[in-house]
Amino acid sequence: MENDQFRQARDFVLQNRRRDGIGTLGEKTIHAVLKRYYEPYGDNHEISLGGFVADAVGEDGIYEIQTRQFDKLKPKLAAFLPVCHVTVVYPVVVRKRLNWIDPQTGEIVQQGRWFRCGSAYSFFPELYRIRSFLQEPNLSFRVAELTAEEYRLLNGCGVQKKNHAEKYDRIPESLQREWKLERRADFAAFLPDGLPETFDSSVFAKAARISRSAAQVTLLILAEQGTVRRIGKQGNAYLYETCI
Repeated sequence: MENDQFRQARDFVLQNRRRDGIGTLGEKTIHAVLKRYYEPYGDNHEISLGGFVADAVGEDGIYEIQTRQFDKLKPKLAAFLPVCHVTVVYPVVVRKRLNWIDPQTGEIVQQGRWFRCGSAYSFFPELYRIRSFLQEPNLSFRVAELTAEEYRLLNGCGVQKKNHAEKYDRIPESLQREWKLERRADFAAFLPDGLPETFDSSVFAKAARISRSAAQVTLLILAEQGTVRRIGKQGNAYLYETCI
């Protein structure tokens, strides 16, 4: 099972992390685990190609793990896509537990409860940053929904030292879902249940349980991918219908 592969990747990375104390981590753990999950052979990681360093290179091409700021991928995509398939992996933590670390001792001094947090729809504002590449046949995506333990240092402001505290790392616990976006038709998976025949961004936002601004960006990308189409306006709001 894929989740077994994920757990194996996670265990391998955690067993080989440097454990010399606070501040010794270079590469963040989620990035390292996903790199190992998508390409198990360490010799295929951090490969120099075309003047850039690819996160991983395997039988299916290049994997780039990117948690945010997709616009930074533009030079790499411009260099890689004409000659190789590229899969951009976007990890999103949808459930987490927040833990606090004493920066002097490295000891976990406070452990929180698990709670729901991010959404896979946060992928779309990032896609907007590279929308000029979305029709490239050599480009595909993975959205990896994770549960994770987040660790922060008690070195911030205030009595409890939590305000503006430094984020140390996030340790993934499990892979909950993986959205595979290899063709334009695959974006239909992001259409929430319960959409009426015609709808605007506020209706979409309610169905997807996201903000209206996030829904507007999502619908723009879905329209470009042929998943929905604009059919008019009602007041200041665009009206849409699905194309499936």
